[in-house]
Amino acid sequence: MKKILAMTLVAAMSFSMLAGCGSKTEAPATDAAATEEVTDEAAETTDAEATGSPAPEWAAYDELIAKIKASTDTVEREGLLHQAEDMLMSTSAVVPIYYYNDIYMQKADVTGVYSNVFGFKYFQFASTPRETLNINLASEPAKLDPALNSSVDGACLIVNSFEGLYTYNKDGALEPAFADSYEVSEDGLTYTFTLKDGLKWSDGSDLTAADFEYSWKRAANPDTAADYAYLFDIIAKGDDGLVNATASEDGKTFTVVLTAPCPYFLDLCAFPGFYPVKQESVEAAADWQTNPGAWCQEAGFVTSGAYTLESWTHNESMVYVKNPNYYRADEVKIEELHFMLSDDDTAIFAAYNSGDLDFIDTVPTDEIAALLENPEFHIIDQLGTYFASFNVNSPIFEGLTAEQATNMRKAISLLIDRGYIAENIGQTGQLPANTFIPPSMMDGNGGEFRANDDGYTYPDEANVGYYNPEYSDANVEEAIALMETAGYQFDESGMLSAETPLTLNYLTNETSGHVAIAEAIQQDLAVIGINVVIDTVEWNVFLEERKAGNFDFARDGWIADYNDPVNMLEMWTSDSGNNNCQFGK
Repeated sequence: MKKILAMTLVAAMSFSMLAGCGSKTEAPATDAAATEEVTDEAAETTDAEATGSPAPEWAAYDELIAKIKASTDTVEREGLLHQAEDMLMSTSAVVPIYYYNDIYMQKADVTGVYSNVFGFKYFQFASTPRETLNINLASEPAKLDPALNSSVDGACLIVNSFEGLYTYNKDGALEPAFADSYEVSEDGLTYTFTLKDGLKWSDGSDLTAADFEYSWKRAANPDTAADYAYLFDIIAKGDDGLVNATASEDGKTFTVVLTAPCPYFLDLCAFPGFYPVKQESVEAAADWQTNPGAWCQEAGFVTSGAYTLESWTHNESMVYVKNPNYYRADEVKIEELHFMLSDDDTAIFAAYNSGDLDFIDTVPTDEIAALLENPEFHIIDQLGTYFASFNVNSPIFEGLTAEQATNMRKAISLLIDRGYIAENIGQTGQLPANTFIPPSMMDGNGGEFRANDDGYTYPDEANVGYYNPEYSDANVEEAIALMETAGYQFDESGMLSAETPLTLNYLTNETSGHVAIAEAIQQDLAVIGINVVIDTVEWNVFLEERKAGNFDFARDGWIADYNDPVNMLEMWTSDSGNNNCQFGK
């Protein structure tokens, strides 16, 4: 089987991606006369069968992540991280497809734009002969509140209009932003930051340590419902039950007490979820208590970074203007950033070629070959994984045991030809993925997590959910055997019988590259008679549906927020707002 598909670009979207509404035929009964049992060590990592639920039991995973965060032994911690990845992959609910890189186009007379491996793009120190920079990142952003955003396009807008204690420079290295200096206690638990003098909000009012205290407690507060609230778990609880983060009376210093030494704490200080917001601005919205992001859903809200949003024509355009109160305003040369809001990569590419856009973050895949020698075409590394998510509570698993549901998910994953997708539909130079954590992720102990320098050896691809990215006929045979353990029957040609059909929905947003991947998966699963219905929805709808668990199978993606494996593992805890698989829900 080989697919015939037009080459179309997959745009590497933000931190997280989507879900789609599921439907299925009646769940098949287990066939006692099925072929010999296929054992799956994945199921042995959970005890969900004892509960009668097809979903994995997830309390042990939550406890393991908590133990990792509390560990003070870096060697022990690395071993625990491997255990957590094993447990995650053993569910077969996370289906890695390829490891991200990123492409963009930038006019030759534009300089000073830079990006990092986390997908953030910085325009505030760019130069161009014009007073405006015309940009396309994506379509309508879902969230602009630093505490509530969980998409890459939203993060790019935030890092150009807000700032935190730390930031990243053009070389991808951490450097102080609003922090002038910091001290850390001998035990590595207490950080005291001294802020720069004269910091201002865009409205000219003073920005102080009290703004950080308010903002961090707001983001950690369950009432705010921030997807990233779990990132604040590394901070000890304060007397108010939130975080032990306090401002001095003069507003000059900000003190934070951690639960355990954290090798990536300064990276968190550079992450948008830790940026301050102005309390008076947030709480000026009439419904701020029930709608925490209401304050920044229209232009004119108070910011702290290089630009502030002057006008916003929803689903069409945004205009950001230079903030004269930014502490580095004298370094900001471009007066305005004009954003075209669209995810139509053909229209975006045409606008770039006509001179209407100076920077675009997507290119139709069928144009890439002709662009490889073009100096305006850039390919950069990213630290992340494009994958698909199963909703472990989907009706398609109804009536199955936890082991049968895992076998069913693993069978479907085995049918996906990752190499074809990476080579023909993804972006140039992408590698097929066989596990969730990408190869260049550091281990928090001075090395690369997947380098086996700690004596850990990844399981054989046939074990606990790790998949050989090379597609073969043997994959199809194993997939059929696994489906049979879940009660599905096959005819002599290797196709699902009429007695046990299977239809599942695959949710994706409308960008052509994501749809092309959905079509490739649809054809792959059709090889054994699984019917895939592709649901394409608008970006904002996609994000909400996936988060709510309204899907069977959905396209997904994760670009790391900081360079440590726990970032790609803690997102799957039961209380995480980024837990699209619905583990523990």
